[in-house]
Amino acid sequence: MSKAPKEKMGLKNKNGFSVILQRDYFWAYLMIAPNLIGLFIFYIWPVIRSFYLSFTKWSAFSNYKWAGSVNYIRILNDPDLWMAFRNTFIYAILVVLFGIIISLVVAALLNQKIRGVSIYRTLYFIPVVTMSAAVAMVWRWLYNGDFGLLNYILSLFSIQGPRWLTDANLALYSVILVGIWQSVGYNMVIFLSGLQSIPGTYYEAASIDGAGSILKFFHITLPLLTPSIFFVTVISLIGSFQVFDLIYMMIGEDSPVIEQTQSVIFLFFKNAFVLNDKGYAAAISMLLLVVILAITMIQIKLQKKWVHY
Repeated sequence: MSKAPKEKMGLKNKNGFSVILQRDYFWAYLMIAPNLIGLFIFYIWPVIRSFYLSFTKWSAFSNYKWAGSVNYIRILNDPDLWMAFRNTFIYAILVVLFGIIISLVVAALLNQKIRGVSIYRTLYFIPVVTMSAAVAMVWRWLYNGDFGLLNYILSLFSIQGPRWLTDANLALYSVILVGIWQSVGYNMVIFLSGLQSIPGTYYEAASIDGAGSILKFFHITLPLLTPSIFFVTVISLIGSFQVFDLIYMMIGEDSPVIEQTQSVIFLFFKNAFVLNDKGYAAAISMLLLVVILAITMIQIKLQKKWVHY
């Protein structure tokens, strides 16, 4: 190497940093600047603004003033909010649990060399790319107590179908069923990529040792798929805690069972845009943010004990 490049590489500024290295940092930050600006404008700033608004009280004319911790004290004594958290936890736990189990089974089946496998994969993935509002409207018709398809099928067997979306004991679980159905396609794709990354030599060695399909699944497939399961669990829980559209479109804000089915985000929407109590709505959103962060941190902490990389 000639002396000129060496001397150029050795240039230092008054702080002792390489001039070329500083130039690289400049261009690196310049390239990621649009993403950083977008992240701040659309994600970080709304969080900061919501945190500030959670300490305000709003009037009927959208004027607000500083109210201190009034909204957070109100949270502690709001039975509707704790009912909404109960509904949200039930929804999240059941959708994530059964969604992952069903997705694992479907992914394992569609990972086989069967005829028309790409068509089956597409059919399972269609609910993911379909608008939630359209999904909710179709299922609302299927659940209709008077002329819905489900009750019509039950009537063929002389069974009186229930009021799926107006019965306080069934409405939430009817929405949960739709949430599970809608989540299977996305989870299946993640699990399929995880399954296809497992080396076939493991299965060949297990076959030589006389292991059957069940033993292979629980001792090879499942352990090596835990990183994908962990990722899906985290993403699914975050998404499930933010459920809104299915409840809004299928149940409706005027339904007699809305209190037994409303989620935290639905309660946030009602306070912010129906009751115009944006300060209290912001406090609800901050509480939900803390809950999601806490659950995610617990998952990250516990994944060291069961995820095999």
